[in-house]
Amino acid sequence: MLSSKLINTSRFFGIRNFHSSSSLLAHNTKLFINGQFIESKTKDWVEVKNPATQELVTRVPISTKDEMQAAVDAAVAAFPGWRDTSVSNRARIINNLRVLINQNMDKIAALITEEQGKTLPDAKGDVFRGLEVVEHASNVASLMMGETMENVSKNVDIYSYNQPLGVCAGITPFNFPAMIPLWMFPLAIACGNTYVLKPSERVPSASMFLADLAKQAGVPDGVLNIIHGSKDAVNFICDDPNIRAISFVGADHAGKHIHDRGTKNGKRVQSNMAAKNHATILPDAAKDRTLDALTGAAFGASGQRCMALSAAVFVGEANNWIPELVERAKKLKVASGACPGADLGPVISPESKNRIHKIIQTAIDEGANVILDGRNVTVDDKFAKGNFIGPTIITGVTPNMTCYKEEIFGPVLVCLKADSLDEAIKLINKNPYGNGTAIFTNSGAAARKYQHEIDVGQVGINLPIPVPLPFFSFTGSRGSFVGANHFYGKTGVQFYTQIKTITSNWRDDDVSSGVATHMPILGQKN
Repeated sequence: MLSSKLINTSRFFGIRNFHSSSSLLAHNTKLFINGQFIESKTKDWVEVKNPATQELVTRVPISTKDEMQAAVDAAVAAFPGWRDTSVSNRARIINNLRVLINQNMDKIAALITEEQGKTLPDAKGDVFRGLEVVEHASNVASLMMGETMENVSKNVDIYSYNQPLGVCAGITPFNFPAMIPLWMFPLAIACGNTYVLKPSERVPSASMFLADLAKQAGVPDGVLNIIHGSKDAVNFICDDPNIRAISFVGADHAGKHIHDRGTKNGKRVQSNMAAKNHATILPDAAKDRTLDALTGAAFGASGQRCMALSAAVFVGEANNWIPELVERAKKLKVASGACPGADLGPVISPESKNRIHKIIQTAIDEGANVILDGRNVTVDDKFAKGNFIGPTIITGVTPNMTCYKEEIFGPVLVCLKADSLDEAIKLINKNPYGNGTAIFTNSGAAARKYQHEIDVGQVGINLPIPVPLPFFSFTGSRGSFVGANHFYGKTGVQFYTQIKTITSNWRDDDVSSGVATHMPILGQKN
């Protein structure tokens, strides 16, 4: 029976208060290698500060090369035994992890809010969407089934297995500290691989908590390992010959670098990168529901979602709805994510805040209209040092403007106009990114045309953030994805496994059929 007692977090960092949004004591985050939480010997540390207060939360080590190598060595050593563990037992362990995550969801969410800034309800959603992938991974026995056919030729059968690759690695971003790691390591280890995870150095604690839960769930020592760092750690993962596959979610530059460097070293790579997700609003849409959906999808999580609707294309008379959109946005509460009723928390860092401010200013300089400006948002005095930006709406935007071309990753919605659905589709398809899009309409014919002609991986119809459930796959495309296979779902299993095909010939006699030097042709009569 799994226990729901409070996790002893002193194993992987100092004392932490899970009943409030702040630490009782700043601490050093540890490494997780071969089933042990280890204090790093590094001299280089990254300070993690609460983005709502700038208070120091933890210090994250820049792992030494020896520490990173120790993590890989542990994964290499653990692989043979874990690979040969029955698929049923691996599934049971993943199910144990599912139970523990569900029991500790509030604690994980509190860690996320403290380090990342998102509101507590949104942090719980972060954990829950990752938990769905863990649930999916617990069905690994059926997901890994191969294929077979009897008598492809006389006495000859062919069958195939899906077998694990070996050591795999994941590099995760700051915006989903639980969901993205849970996209990666549970499915990978369920398939029989071992894993090295490098979480974002800005938000390490959710991953460390998940590692502790994995250990409690029965994941053997060395099967899951966690290192910390930045560019050097990324390059180590790309270069180490024992790592067979890399999963990455994050920004363009890093994603392309990891894909190029990893594939040159013979690794499989799946890399989800930047986005510019469009909402297309037709004048026949249900106005109130559409504006509610657009407000939530544009400004929720302070726009720090790769699936945020950051560009709205108003078709025809729908452009007249923008003033009502502004009124909805003005009512959103900007505060610390731990405050009751908060709709938007801070952005991740002062540097991110300054970058967003500069992009908003480029919109003004390039001729757009900032009709709702969140740069001087008012918050409670105790959060005066926080990285807060209020909802911002920019109209009169054209595709050549900086605010349209760049992924802002903040609570900023850029608004464009189109005279027709065809014009909207053409505009969106010219954008280099293909992560997600949504159309709002009451016309089935318009929705059918849109989903067929739009060149984007994930499409929502009257649904603002069309992130697929785990029995499908996350299918961003074009400039938003490079690599072998997509995350989770069937393609996720394909990414973490390799096919072995066996052709067998069993006869019940020892009668010679003669020596043949030509290529055998299966299926013909012998």
